[in-house]
Amino acid sequence: MINVFSIDVEEYFHPTEVQPFTSPGQWEHYPSRVPGQIGRILDLLDAKQVKATFFVLGWVAERQPAAIRAIRAAGHEIGCHSYAHRLVYQMTPAEFREDTRRAVAAIEDACGITATAYRAPSYSITRQSLWALDILASCGFTHDSSIYPIAHDRYGIPGFGRHAQVLPTASGPILEVPVATAALWNGAVAPVGGGAYLRLLPYRYTAAGIRRINRAERQPACVYFHPWEIDCGQPRLAEGRISHLRTYGGVSGMLGKLERLLSDFRFSTLQQVHALPGSLSAPGATPALVA
Repeated sequence: MINVFSIDVEEYFHPTEVQPFTSPGQWEHYPSRVPGQIGRILDLLDAKQVKATFFVLGWVAERQPAAIRAIRAAGHEIGCHSYAHRLVYQMTPAEFREDTRRAVAAIEDACGITATAYRAPSYSITRQSLWALDILASCGFTHDSSIYPIAHDRYGIPGFGRHAQVLPTASGPILEVPVATAALWNGAVAPVGGGAYLRLLPYRYTAAGIRRINRAERQPACVYFHPWEIDCGQPRLAEGRISHLRTYGGVSGMLGKLERLLSDFRFSTLQQVHALPGSLSAPGATPALVA
């Protein structure tokens, strides 16, 4: 079974957990750490002979185009992670469309690629912002990976389908690829897709979840992380015990876990694993969710 390996390319001052302690007006004054982080990630992927999907923030593409070109030159897939890392449900549809347009243009200018796969900051396509899928389809996106079928204080759609599915919108269908979750014996759904869950919990937790998805459900898993999650030298901007734990907990062991993950499982890009079906009709899709 080949799984999806994805990276959300943003600076250490972009995460939603960090934003209360800084502001967009300060971003230009922070030293960038993306080039060094991307270099380490590309070296790891090359050593493991794995291709991945990099969801790139437009703000980063404008300022670090050489890093984005290096990703493309290494043969990886380039997706879009918005322009300014704003939560979708905190924007109007018009603001979201403009943010997306600006991000696509920045990525095109940086590396010549027109992104057709999207991931929202902090998985912020929720029930209240499902209108965003229609805008993405109208902007030419064929794939989205923004819906997390779990309950969380910031994101998630509990009960949403856990595996890739074609969703209809007024502007055409889009293939939704949720981040990996495991169905538990009591009917609950556990997140196993990486990020903080990989950093903070023992490796065996994530590995067991992926094996369950691959073997018992015979489905690919979608895994993700951020470049700052492997960087022990990043400035620590988040304050407060919970924010600090969520952002920096487990950073020192993250690279080792990623190396082990890439050795224990097979991975490729999102659009390689989830190629568009010959017909984008959607048997089993849920039109009511995206109306």
